[in-house]
Order: sequence, then C-alpha cells, then structure tokens
Amino acid sequence: MGDKEAGRTTMKTTEKESLENNEKHVPDTDPKINYRGWKAMPFIIGNETFEKLGAIGTLANLLVYLTTVFNLKNITATNIINIFSGSTNFATLIGAFLSDTYFGRYKTLGFCTFTSFLGLLVIQLTAVFKNLHPPHCGKESKTCRGPTAGQMAFLVSGFGLLLVGAAGVRPCNLAFGADQFNPNTDSGKKGINSFFNWYFFTFTFAQMVSLTLIVYVQSNVSWAIGLGIPAALMFISCIVYFMGAKIYVKVKPSGSPITSIVQVLVVATKKRSLKLPTEHPTLSLFNFVPPKGINSNLPYTYQFRSLDKAAIVTPEDKIKPDGSAADPWNLCSIQQVEEAKCVVRVLPIWFSAILYHVVIVQMHTLLVFQALQSDRRLGHSNFKIPGASYIVFMMLSMTLWLPIYDRIVVPFLRRLTGKEGGITLLQRMGIGIFLSALCMLVAGVVEERRRSLALTNPIGVQPRKGAISSMSGLWLVPELTLAGLAESFTAVGQVELYYKQFPENMRSIAGSLFYCGMAGSSYLSTLLISIVHKASAKSATGNWLPEDLNKGRLDFFYYMIAALEIMNLGYFLLCSKWYKYRETGSSNLELNEVPKQSETSTIGV
Repeated sequence: MGDKEAGRTTMKTTEKESLENNEKHVPDTDPKINYRGWKAMPFIIGNETFEKLGAIGTLANLLVYLTTVFNLKNITATNIINIFSGSTNFATLIGAFLSDTYFGRYKTLGFCTFTSFLGLLVIQLTAVFKNLHPPHCGKESKTCRGPTAGQMAFLVSGFGLLLVGAAGVRPCNLAFGADQFNPNTDSGKKGINSFFNWYFFTFTFAQMVSLTLIVYVQSNVSWAIGLGIPAALMFISCIVYFMGAKIYVKVKPSGSPITSIVQVLVVATKKRSLKLPTEHPTLSLFNFVPPKGINSNLPYTYQFRSLDKAAIVTPEDKIKPDGSAADPWNLCSIQQVEEAKCVVRVLPIWFSAILYHVVIVQMHTLLVFQALQSDRRLGHSNFKIPGASYIVFMMLSMTLWLPIYDRIVVPFLRRLTGKEGGITLLQRMGIGIFLSALCMLVAGVVEERRRSLALTNPIGVQPRKGAISSMSGLWLVPELTLAGLAESFTAVGQVELYYKQFPENMRSIAGSLFYCGMAGSSYLSTLLISIVHKASAKSATGNWLPEDLNKGRLDFFYYMIAALEIMNLGYFLLCSKWYKYRETGSSNLELNEVPKQSETSTIGV
C-alpha cells in the first residue's frame, strides 16, 4: 500500500510540474476585447429577424408557387424543395470553412446577407414578368404547360444566390452572436445560455409573421407583391446589420479547424501499427500548446484511443525551437487529438438528429398538400387560411413555450437537479425525439380522418388535385403543436450541444453541422418519398403518395416515419449512455482517469 501511495504522490507531483511548465502556453483572455453583450443584440437579432422575414417569407410558400405558377407536379415540386433545402444546408460547411479560414464571421455575414437579397430579388422577377414563368392555367384546365428550360434556369439562378447566402448566414449568425459575450465570466455564460433561447424565440416570431401576412399576400393578392416584400425586408436586414459594425466583437479567422482534424486522422492512420506507450499519456505523448491559441485546453480522455497514436513521437519526427511539430502531417499534439475527439464524439448524436428532422420536413411539405384538400375556412366566414400558413401553428407553440421554458421551467429544474440548464442537453434532445414520434402518430390518425371525410362528404374540388375534405384544417394543429414542442427541445438543444462541445475555433463548423443534419433529413425525405411513391404504385393498397391524396394512403407513410422515430429514440438512448461531455481545464495535461457514474448514465449525463 505504501508503494502504491508513493507512486500516486509521485505521479501527482509530476503532473503538477508539467502543468506549471506549460502554463505559459495557456492564453489569457485578451484584455483589449470589449464585450458589449446584450448591447450588440438589437443589431444582431434585428438582422436575423429581418433576414428570416425575407427568407421564410419566400421559401415557406415556394411549394405552392411551383405547383400553381410554374405548374409542376406535387412530387416533383416536393423533391425540388427538399433537394434545394438539402443543398443550402450542406453548403454551410463551405461557408463555415471560408469564414473560419479567410474572412471571419463579420465579413461573411455581411456579404452573404446581401447575396440572399439578390436571390430573393431574382425569384420575385419570375413573378413580375410574364415571360419568366409559364402561362396561367385556369381552374378548369386538366393539363397545364410547364416551364421552359430558360424559365427554370432563371429560377434556379435565384436558388443559387440564396444557396450562397445561406452558406454563410446559417453557420455564422449564432456563433457571431455568442462572440459578443465573454465566455469566461458568469454573466457571459448566462448571457450565452439565454441568447440561444431568445434567438430562437425572436426568429420564430419573424417566421410567424412571414407565414401569415406575407403568405396571405402571395396567395390572395399578388405573387409579385408578395415576393417583393421579402426582398425589401432582406435589404433592411443588410442595413440593420451594418449599423452595429462599430460595437461588434469581430473574431479574426485563425485558419480552418477542419485541417487540424484531418491531420489527426491522417497521422493516426500512418501510425496505426505503433503501440501506445504504457506511461502516463501526458508524459509519453507530444504535448504542445500554441501560445496564442483561442481554444480552451482540454483534459485527456480515454475514448477513441486509436487517435492518440497521432501524438506518438518517433525518431523521424522533428520539433521546432518553439516546441511545435516541424511537420503537422506527421505529428500532432495531444490537444489536437482531444479537439478531434470532440467532433468524432458528437457524430452519432448528429446522425440521430438527421432521423429526427425527417418529421419536421413533412410539416413543411406534405402537410401543405393536406391543408389544400381540407376545409380551410375560418369559422363560418369565407376567409381561407393559406395552405402554407398552417406551419405558423408549429412556430406559435415554439414561440410560446421557449420563454416559459427559459424563465420558469429551467429555474425550477435547476433547483431540483443543480444543473445549470435544469436538465442536460441530451435529456432535452431525447424529449424532443419522443415528441416527434408522437407527432407522426397523431398526423397519421388525422390524415385517416381527412381522407375518409373527403371520400364520403366532400365540400368542393381542388383544381387538378381532388376532392376537398369537410374536415376542418384546424385538425392539423395538434400535430403541428407537437412538432413545435419537439423543435424547442431537440433543435435548440442540438445547437447548444454543438456550440458547447466543439472547440472555440470551430463554432462556425458547429453551426454548419446542425444545418448539414437538416440537409441529410431533406435528402433522406426525398429518398423515402421517391421509394414509397414507386414501390406502393404496384401494391394492393395503391400508390400511397399520388397527386390526389384522397386516392393514396399518406397516413401509412406517416405511421412508417413514426416507427422510424421510435427506433431512432432507442438508438439515441444508447448513444447518450456512451457519450461523454467535454470538459475544460487549466491545461491540456489534465487527465480524466476514471469516468464517474453520473457521466455514463443514460441521458442523465
């Protein structure tokens, strides 16, 4: 026992000396940075509000625009929207890379916001000039002429500009807002936590305005005016953003963090045949801390130990006088390895989020067609709610719940659990995934009822679609409410998880990873719709997703997604049990030798 105790004492002494020797490499907070915090928020959130008013005001009703003005089929239009959404979300990786490596978040946001304005302007022009869209198709017409190649090319150019805009705006706006708070103070940490919730609350409110007033103008007044309003609002967004230029904290680009991750993977692969030393990892592996790095120093973790081989020093590896590796493609520091682990550790959770977002995709696409073949009259009046406006109920539930959650639920749970957020981020996401499965079950029941009444008691005919059900469109509200609650748990929790678990220089990448998950969901939804559309066409029940929903079985499709979400929840629980939250320390030499029980319990991390 005495020898063991002496060994532990010696190891602790060695660690302490190593910590002290490397302390000079740990960067302190730059005293010149003047964090304005909430003083900068009116400009940042104002820019985001007008940006969302513009973008959502156009994109929310784009499905209806393609089927009524460009005369495209339902499935064709749905797949175009899903592919476009997926492409814009995947483009955020490129935007994040350019932001982190060359331009910084401030310049990237400014340029891409203006590019989005140009994209919305191009799309508006397709409605203004008759030669930029197909001839109008009368209600009695059974066949309509589709767009020419030139008309589609002009429309796609607008999509392209929007893609470039989204590539920079989406991964940078959250990170740029968080940059305004000092992460090393209690007030700054609380400010960041509240910023996430209020950020989502604010732009959700903007979405509600877009989905009601702007969509109504587009559907009932004029497409030219209705698409012109979002373009004007996007221009205002540019002005508001640059008004706050003098008070922003503008973090300079420090090179792409993706390069560092790739280096770890490449070097670990090169050295895969080497054996890890049996000595203390902080003493046997390459341990260099950049003197001007912006990342917090991470403690050593025992997960993904194969990546540790990237930090094994061999006789061929050369060290510069300042202590850094002469060739980073042959030797990486243990700090680089731990940063790479942060990213790799999140990927299984990210995959689960892809499956979760499939539910939200249906709320933005197929539900619109359901609404068009339902009784959209409000009460006993002749006013009809536009099909694309029903999504506002999802936004409304999210808008109402987030302030309640932030101001009432979180403080209550904080007193019970002692956790800063009341519950852990994975617990928050798990609740949302459960609600998404419940949402699809409710959607299936409602669609079964809508279809039954459309076949037995129709109230009219939707041109080129089919009979309009006597079921009130308000029966779609319960599933939309559940979807909104699911978003407030999973989407907000997911963004916060990525932001807090990724190294500081990867905040833009963290934002783009969220949107890449949504992109995966859009592509997966397109794949599911295409497979089901073709496979069910030859089945005994008939095509589940025909042009006329009354002749199909959309409820079966919803039940299929519900089953997928239940399996996803089980997968998420397993990932949560395995997941280990990132910790920070005064130096990267710290070691988490034995994981605590609370760190490995299912979702209760």
